[in-house]
Amino acid sequence: MKYFRKILHFAKPYKNFAWLNIIANIFYALFGTLAFVSLMPMLKVLFQNAEKVTSPPIYQGISHIGSYFEAYMNYFITAKIQNTGEMNALLIMISIVIATFLLKNLCGYLAMFFITFLRNGVLKDLRNAVYKKTVELPVSYYSEKRKGDTIARISSDVLEIQHSFLSILELIVREPLMILFTIVAMLVLSPKLTIFVFIFIPVSGFIISRIGKSLKKRSTRVQQEQGFFLSILEETLGGLKIIKGFNAEPIFNEKFQGSTSRFFKYSNSLMNRQNLATPISEFLGIVVIAILLWFGGSMVLVEKTLAPDAFIVYMGLAYNILTPAKAISKASYGVKKGNAAAERVLEILETESSIQDLPNAIDKNGFEAEITLKNISFKYEEEWVLNDFSLHVPKGHTVALVGQSGSGKSTIANLLTRFYDVNRGSLAIDGENIKDISLRSLRALMGLVTQDSILFNDTVKGNLKVAKADATDDEIMSALKVANAWEFVKDLPEGINTNIGDSGNKLSGGQKQRLSIARAVLKNPPIMILDEATSALDTESERLVQDALENMMKNRTSIVIAHRLSTIQNADNIVVLSKGKIVEQGKHQELLQLKGTYYNLVAMQSLT
Repeated sequence: MKYFRKILHFAKPYKNFAWLNIIANIFYALFGTLAFVSLMPMLKVLFQNAEKVTSPPIYQGISHIGSYFEAYMNYFITAKIQNTGEMNALLIMISIVIATFLLKNLCGYLAMFFITFLRNGVLKDLRNAVYKKTVELPVSYYSEKRKGDTIARISSDVLEIQHSFLSILELIVREPLMILFTIVAMLVLSPKLTIFVFIFIPVSGFIISRIGKSLKKRSTRVQQEQGFFLSILEETLGGLKIIKGFNAEPIFNEKFQGSTSRFFKYSNSLMNRQNLATPISEFLGIVVIAILLWFGGSMVLVEKTLAPDAFIVYMGLAYNILTPAKAISKASYGVKKGNAAAERVLEILETESSIQDLPNAIDKNGFEAEITLKNISFKYEEEWVLNDFSLHVPKGHTVALVGQSGSGKSTIANLLTRFYDVNRGSLAIDGENIKDISLRSLRALMGLVTQDSILFNDTVKGNLKVAKADATDDEIMSALKVANAWEFVKDLPEGINTNIGDSGNKLSGGQKQRLSIARAVLKNPPIMILDEATSALDTESERLVQDALENMMKNRTSIVIAHRLSTIQNADNIVVLSKGKIVEQGKHQELLQLKGTYYNLVAMQSLT
């Protein structure tokens, strides 16, 4: 139940609905019991076996509550028959039965009405919390996780919590109270018969609990497999061109069908075990009823210690216990399934982010002098990507990082933006270690343009407003002009209000990249990080994008990670990396004269 308690924490904002639900459920259980008890006067009138009592009985304590109740009922019936006649008395008794059932169902509706707000509110807040945590967790967390698994947790696992855990909230007050009130009524009618019945209930409970014991393990397997095939689906949609281009459909079909086959097998095992709850609990209930019929029948027919009408009402009350007992039994199965789902959801919520603000982190509002990387070393897993690396970037300078793949260029961009933290050494801006600066203000100082143009299924305007939420249309158009993007945006069907499709797939590669640059321009940060921003473009697009980059980098401090060396000839400092270390640095012409690593890289790209 520890997961259930943690999920209940999300119910606090809706506690007023919970209290209203509890009050409605108390009356539901009360009227539900009275509805059966109210049948007894009607049966007495029909069977004409009410003892004639002409004066009100005297209450003699709790030990005589049964006889007092019987005597008072006989007095009430006697008075009604004397005053109105037998048929009218019968109509009054029927009216009482109808009224109690009506009040029971009205209270039942109100209880469900209030709990709906609580259930859906918890579902909303839980989803919001998981999404917020998903966004807050560092990039490194998702390098080890499948995206589909995260999607499964925020969608189907949270929904499973609603179906299992939150359905218990409907039962947690109503069903136990119904059982409690019914037992009180049964004790009033016949303490001896009630004690006999309750000898068999613990046996039934033990059998049901044994069946539900393995459900959590089976549920976990089902939910993990669901996350796996959602991951395959997400990868398939993202890589559809490659799959089709390499005729790899059969490979992915086989992988997906293998996962759904395992899901089929695990789900069947889980559902078959879960489906045992209703028939077993119903069968055990009928066994108890049968024993009750035998023992109670002997009290009516042989011992003459129980009136027939009281026995009929007693049987109704006994059956009245079966429905809530079955609901509680089914809910206990739901808890096992909900436990597995809650564990997976809470795993995300309780994951501590390795990259977060220090308690005394400062907000840095501007960039004054320099960026300093001092003796930094970093590794993703076992092998060091950067080793004792140092670099100085004065304000207003453009520093280019070049080198072969795997030399550590993109890692520097990841460390500057604190997508990852260094293992050793320090990164500082204006002498302040970036770990001492709040993440929000640190990233506010930087604009980022990556090799892959990351755009969203939104309008041109919506994609640019990611950088500045309150940007005006004029500011957006100015940023598009700086990025050489206005020339194609103005020709789109609805201009800046045109939707560009999933990942911007309605645009060409060069157009997408220019929108990415426009987004960075709109942010207008003092520091710009360009991670191989032109490497995936054709010659014409590269020229347009390069012009846009040069416009953007004017009067800014820029760190350019370059694959195409033609784009960084005018850099103030070109840093040549190899295996995480600086092997050369200087201006373009200076490095060419050295005829070293940079010269060889330029020669390979046929640049003179």
